[in-house]
Amino acid sequence: MASTKDNFYLSGPSGLTYVNWDHVCHRKSIAASLVKGVYVLERDRQKRRKCPDSLAFPWWTFFHFQLLDTLVDDVDSSIFGAIYEFKPPQSMWIDTLHRSPRYVIAFRGTTIKPESFFRDMKLDLKILRHGLHRTSRSKIATETVRNMVASVGGNGSNIWLAGHSLGSCIALHAAKTMAKSGIFIESFLFNPPFPSAPLDQIINSEGMKHGIRFVGSMLTAGLATAMNSDKKSSSFDSFAALSDWIPSLFVNPSDFICSEYVGYFEHRRKMEEIGAGTIGNIATQNSVGSLMMSAFGKESEPVHLIPSAILTVNLTPPPQSMMEAHWIHQCLEAHGIHQWWKPELHLESKLHKY
Repeated sequence: MASTKDNFYLSGPSGLTYVNWDHVCHRKSIAASLVKGVYVLERDRQKRRKCPDSLAFPWWTFFHFQLLDTLVDDVDSSIFGAIYEFKPPQSMWIDTLHRSPRYVIAFRGTTIKPESFFRDMKLDLKILRHGLHRTSRSKIATETVRNMVASVGGNGSNIWLAGHSLGSCIALHAAKTMAKSGIFIESFLFNPPFPSAPLDQIINSEGMKHGIRFVGSMLTAGLATAMNSDKKSSSFDSFAALSDWIPSLFVNPSDFICSEYVGYFEHRRKMEEIGAGTIGNIATQNSVGSLMMSAFGKESEPVHLIPSAILTVNLTPPPQSMMEAHWIHQCLEAHGIHQWWKPELHLESKLHKY
């Protein structure tokens, strides 16, 4: 486990004088800023702001990126993604650029503006029903990533994927699809949804939480074994094949939407420690909801379940004003993309390898 203090000079689209691409916090902050750029692009579209009135450009031009293209939803015509190309000035070539991407494909999450809110909410519900992969937005995103890898050539090592909330789930599905064909794309997933009860927020007792998760694993493994006995081996091999792809997940323990990722990985470790690793391995790649959907003949995919990850948890205490706010406001604050480029964050990162 590594603890870091984000006490450097990145603070959104202002104040940057140098980027060390080997610095994990610099990379995180730039990826989050590019995702923010997609949010502002959609806001510019809705308010009909164009150059020179557009507010989106500083979010990528400040970091020496250019906007190549936008991804547009075929249902509500909203901008949900963007393709950026890194175009550093000649003076930057003397710096450490070997870890920098050539292209970044970023995806925004749900917006509260009426022009796109209802479409976004429908897609959020698809996540709960494990059907996001069947939506046109997800298909557009995956096809865009596939075409970008093909056009650039190589193994995708010079491409980043980044997303927040709903957008991180879309990026996750696209990255998993590419990983199944042996192409591992570096991914920055901010507040990725985990459609399960946030036990850490509901229950204080560690023993009770472990007991509930243990019973849940037994139930999930039992259902999965009974329903998929004829394809158990292929399912296991497919999940294990993804283990060498290690995305970066960024979660806040106060965010009910993504916080269960902490319990997901820690519980798998505890199952191995108590000698129940086989049950844990089966449960970790299945969800009861997805299995039940399959039982009723509906194709489903638990996109949120992944074998490996670098999990970074934001342990920065909230300000006093937020601690006194309603729990809904606390959750919304903990879910925001803005936290991930703030300076002086108290972060804990841990590699979870399947």
